[in-house]
Amino acid sequence: MPNTYTQLYIHCVFAVKYRAAMLNVEWDERLRLYISAIVQNHNHKMLAINNMPDHLHFFVGLNPAQSISDMLRIVKSESSLWINEERFTKSKFRQ
Repeated sequence: MPNTYTQLYIHCVFAVKYRAAMLNVEWDERLRLYISAIVQNHNHKMLAINNMPDHLHFFVGLNPAQSISDMLRIVKSESSLWINEERFTKSKFRQ
């Protein structure tokens, strides 16, 4: 259909496994920047992002070419992998 326009806004919240307070103030800004880059690299638009020690919120303009579940799977897996590779936590980080 020509001239189709879509606006999808999604508020996402995900928590650290067992709601453990593992998101440290020392590196939480780097985490927000990293997650924003993941979202933007998949052609979505990060509108807002913030975190608490045990969970994270972000508000995104979703590109309809990718499902919400795929976008969240990618963000969670890539950010968890990055946190573990950077060794920000003493134990394995899981979301």
